[in-house]
Amino acid sequence: MSDSEFKDHFSTQANAYSRFRPQYPDELIKYISSLTYKNDLAWDCASGSGQAAIGLSKYFRKVIASDASAKQIENAIPNPKISYKIFPAEKTDLKTDSVDLITIAQALHWLKAYKFFNEAKRVMKPTGLIAIWYYKLPVVTPSIDKIIARFYTKIVGKYWPPERQLIDNDYSSIPFPFKKLYSPTFKMTSRWSYEDFVGYLSTWSSVQRYKADKGKNPIDLISKDLLNEFGEVDNIFEVNWILNVWIGKNPDE
Repeated sequence: MSDSEFKDHFSTQANAYSRFRPQYPDELIKYISSLTYKNDLAWDCASGSGQAAIGLSKYFRKVIASDASAKQIENAIPNPKISYKIFPAEKTDLKTDSVDLITIAQALHWLKAYKFFNEAKRVMKPTGLIAIWYYKLPVVTPSIDKIIARFYTKIVGKYWPPERQLIDNDYSSIPFPFKKLYSPTFKMTSRWSYEDFVGYLSTWSSVQRYKADKGKNPIDLISKDLLNEFGEVDNIFEVNWILNVWIGKNPDE
């Protein structure tokens, strides 16, 4: 992918992304890591600010976390076992047959999938694995969920990049050229205040596009209703996301 092809939807809110994006559960990372033949090197591609990479560092000797956005990498979480690099997932400087596990969290829809998969096959060891996961809207309470569904579709709906539709359609149009392995269902959970939740909404690419177009924050249109549901700004609610996980291995192995 050339520089002109890279669509950067997150540099504007990179600092908020590192602060307010939820953390992936250790149960997920531990499970995937238990399936690998060796745990020498993991590559977390389109890593953003490193949420998945941090989890991987507990189970791998070394983690390479890459992103095409320099701003995202600038806001990444430092860790001595993680090497942060700036390059697109479709064309890397990784050695052929060098990676035990490739992960891509909530990001496949932003890539040229067929090019990425070709690169993944090149850098993956013959015994290596690839794991992809994504999530949709958060689940809080029925009333809050309705507010967020309205916000997602009616207010910022037209400002989502077209790639977001791939998540809404469960990546059904993306061929997965690996031998698919079983994965149990995992859930990502955060305990958030009203301000935490609003911070999370501010990381949405559609929110930034709305602000750039209209010069105002679309979250203001739901803030009163949302605060009424939270009750107080300091009240804590459990926020859940169901993680959809694909795990694959070399089809020739």
